Parts: sequence; C-alpha cells; structure tokens
Amino acid sequence: MLLSRSWSALLSSALFWLLISLLVGLVVNQLPARLLQTNPPPREWPVPAVTPGIRTWKRWIPDAGPVLPGGIAKARLVGRDPATLQRLVIETRRAELVHWLLLPGGLLTALWLPSAGVVVNVGFALVFNLPCLLIQRYNRRRVLRCLARLQPPSSRSSRSRFAATPGSSA
Repeated sequence: MLLSRSWSALLSSALFWLLISLLVGLVVNQLPARLLQTNPPPREWPVPAVTPGIRTWKRWIPDAGPVLPGGIAKARLVGRDPATLQRLVIETRRAELVHWLLLPGGLLTALWLPSAGVVVNVGFALVFNLPCLLIQRYNRRRVLRCLARLQPPSSRSSRSRFAATPGSSA
C-alpha cells in the first residue's frame, strides 16, 4: 500500500510538472513582444560568480524554445544582425518569465501531496529552474554586448544597453 502511494505521488508529480510546464510555456509564448521589451530597462541582476563554468554546463540544459509554436532556440545565434539579436533578447526574457512562473509550482502540489512530497517538489522546482534563469541572464548579457558593438559609436552612449528596439517583434 505504501509503495502504491509512493508511485502514485511520483506519477502525479511528473504529470503535474509536464502539464504546468507546457501550459505556462504556451501562455508566455503567446505574449506579444512589446510586453517583453522594457523601456526603461529593468534592473538587471548580474550572473553571480557562483556559476563557474556556465559556458560549459549550460549546453547540458535542454532548450524548449523550438518545441513551442513560433519559439526559437536560444542556444546558438542564428544571425548576427540587430533584428535577430533583438529578437533573441526578447526570447531570453520570455524564457526567463516562464522559469520564474514555474518556480512556485512546487507549492501547488500541497493540494494533493503530503508535506514531504511538497518539499521534494519545491526542491525539484529550484534545482530545475534556477540554472535556466542563470542561463537566460548570461545569454542576454552576451547578446546585449554584441548589440552594443553593432551600434555606431555616437549612438552607444545615448541608448540604454537593456532597451529593446521599439520596432522589433517576435
């Protein structure tokens, strides 16, 4: 009986994470790009020094961007023109929003799991979403630096390095 409940809790948690991830991803994927462009720029927190070797370990994290309708992969640059890079900035914000929204998901499991199961699911949410948040911030900083290098020297000081181009779209 105890083994049966354990399998039931494991299966329900796995199904929950699959469904909530797809649902949140699909909803955020439908947000217009203008909502993900920020002007004035948000306060960007730096990628902390506690992420040694992020360039090495980030390749092991799957990218669900291309799985969703209209989504794009964020692992590699598909172009180095300003419009493509601006779209990538927006997509990193979109992916970051998905992972922020998934973080409290473990708490929802309190609706059907005992407290030990909730603790496991909250831990799961942290372990699987925090690295993704760090990767999105890391990638966005790199793309923004690349965009800044593409701007003429005279306009670099007048434009915010975090602002998205008003005419870009996703």
